[in-house]
Amino acid sequence: MVVHNEFTTAGKEPGLKIWRIEHMDLKPVPKNLYGNFYTGDAYLLLYTTSLPSYNIHMWLGEECSQDESGACAILCTQLDNYLGGYPVQYREVQCNESLTFQGYFKSGIKYQKGGIASGFRHVVTNDANVKYVLHVKGRRTIRATEVEFSWASFNQGDCFIIDLGKDIYQWHGKQCNMFEKTQALNMSRKIRDGERNGRATVHVVEEGEEPQALIDALGPKTAISPPIPDSDTVETANKNKAALYMISDASGSMKTACVAQSNPFKQEMLIPEECFILDNGVDNNVFVWKGPKANEAERKAAMTAAQEFIKEKNYSNKTQIQVLPAGGETTLFKQFFKNWMDKDQTKGPTKPFTIGRIAHVQQIPFDASTLHSNHAMAAQHKMVDDGSGKIQIWRVEEGARVPVEPASYGQFYGGDCYIILYTYKQGSREQHIIYTWQGLKCTQDELAASAFLTVQLDDSMGGEPVQVRVTQGQEPPHLMSLFKKKPMIVHLGGTSRTGGQTKAGSTRLYHIRSSTTHATRAVEVTPSACSLNSNDVFVLKTPNSLFVWRGIGASEEEVATSKHVVTFLGGSPVDVVEGKEPATFWTALGGKKEYQSSKSLQKMIKAPRLFGCSNKTGRLVVEEVPGDFGQVDLATDDVMLLDVGDQIFLWVGSQANEVEKTGAPKIAKEYVDTDPSGRSGIPITTIKQGAEPPIFTGWFHAWDVCMWEKSPLENI
Repeated sequence: MVVHNEFTTAGKEPGLKIWRIEHMDLKPVPKNLYGNFYTGDAYLLLYTTSLPSYNIHMWLGEECSQDESGACAILCTQLDNYLGGYPVQYREVQCNESLTFQGYFKSGIKYQKGGIASGFRHVVTNDANVKYVLHVKGRRTIRATEVEFSWASFNQGDCFIIDLGKDIYQWHGKQCNMFEKTQALNMSRKIRDGERNGRATVHVVEEGEEPQALIDALGPKTAISPPIPDSDTVETANKNKAALYMISDASGSMKTACVAQSNPFKQEMLIPEECFILDNGVDNNVFVWKGPKANEAERKAAMTAAQEFIKEKNYSNKTQIQVLPAGGETTLFKQFFKNWMDKDQTKGPTKPFTIGRIAHVQQIPFDASTLHSNHAMAAQHKMVDDGSGKIQIWRVEEGARVPVEPASYGQFYGGDCYIILYTYKQGSREQHIIYTWQGLKCTQDELAASAFLTVQLDDSMGGEPVQVRVTQGQEPPHLMSLFKKKPMIVHLGGTSRTGGQTKAGSTRLYHIRSSTTHATRAVEVTPSACSLNSNDVFVLKTPNSLFVWRGIGASEEEVATSKHVVTFLGGSPVDVVEGKEPATFWTALGGKKEYQSSKSLQKMIKAPRLFGCSNKTGRLVVEEVPGDFGQVDLATDDVMLLDVGDQIFLWVGSQANEVEKTGAPKIAKEYVDTDPSGRSGIPITTIKQGAEPPIFTGWFHAWDVCMWEKSPLENI
């Protein structure tokens, strides 16, 4: 078997690896540039989970040559063979990437002109001699595409980023809405922090208020074009149409025989000795399922078979392809089958399944091939190592850095700002990351001082560290992993300095939840029964008692974490199992109330999914939120649809317009009635922003009732 040098380390560690095809060979892309793609190139991506299980993505730019795409396909097959044929393979085409792919890059995907054939190398970190304009589009997935460096490229309905190296200008057309501006700002920050290591200034510019420096760069300002309507139309009737074919010979002249002309299909149709094509080409999706006992030649030629099938059917060259091993089926594939059952299925809470190197299914908190994978977040947040390096923490106090006692590392107070210096080895070289953690209840002076002190520390280290700014409640998995075996504990308010700003409440409640990166966080929440969640562990402290409440779906990791919280709070804990609470427990919480105890949390096999319903483009469209979702993904100017399996929620943002409010319920009903798996008749609940019940908020970790007191742009 041919083994490329790059494959020798592939799949050895969890996380994302990206290579660019250069002169028919693989060249690794620097980690800080993940999410940047040249339109004239082809890329190979490997995502590895901790099991391990694998996703391989073959990404093709719209201007890449046939030679490059062919070389990428060959290397994709070789990598699949090297990993034992277990990976799920995806073919991705520029601007039409799968949601799994999009989930790796929550800060957005950037397309730049050119490629290796034009002599374009990947950007040099801290390169101040750059000059280009990016057109930013997308409300759920941010896509920034390089356009001509001219005012003629601009329009009044979108955001544009003008990157001049040391200065990054974000320009807003007069008809841009707040959510689009916020999403674009995430991309601007990604360029500043990833490509400039934090040493560039982001300027936000509104149309008509352009500074002279911007006009000097782009030339005299000309008339700005009106908004451009979104040209992508989706035929809703096609969304769920599929047919199933058996492949008789994928290795020679491929022949297909139709097994079923329409879905939902029966799982037993997938015979282990054969390979199958699930044709959803009318919605730009084609799947190949590899039977575990199919002949080796057919299994190896699966991607080629799918590409031939697309040509034979005259489908768009933008059609997405997924090649799936038995046991590694994705959510998107399984939805076409009625009552799909995974091997060794149990009633474990929110735990879909995925396949490892060995041919049996293991249970993990989230499947990397689904839309809700914390591993995807870890990749996007640069999970550079396992957190075992050296750490130093300072608190911002009266404009200076004050060292935090190492014994209290991992504890963060909402009334403080902290600066965390992390040092680790990459090969023989020492690398540094500076995390600036900003509490939601800190003062404006402390916010300003934290930014200044971060730059000061960076300068004192020769400008080498990478800077990452973190807002309370949005901690990336890598930061959460820095405290050895201790959890990260986030206190609602107060400060860690002597004689804190605010006295802790007499009754305190901590919500403990672990992620699939095995990092665990304990977040202080409002001490009320409606804050409870059947899926997690909670620690309740009162003046006279200490309770550890274990939800019926809680994990052992979460129970272990509770011991650290108990040690901090002090006292002798009483263990309470959900359903057997003493009266004193409910009294301490102000009485028994409804909380998140959905049966889906106890039995769920599918991960929850979040969609946005918006007519900002002139027509009502529905887009899924890729990757992990959180409260921050609820766009206040849209109606959001949350699918938790046995129930649909429609969340109405305070700024949603009438078209969205009246159209979203119809879309929700159609979404359920046309589910390919045959699901129908489940309840649809409409709730309004600011009046969310616990059966809704329980799907979001550490729900913050104060989040929308300021606009999202102000929060950033």
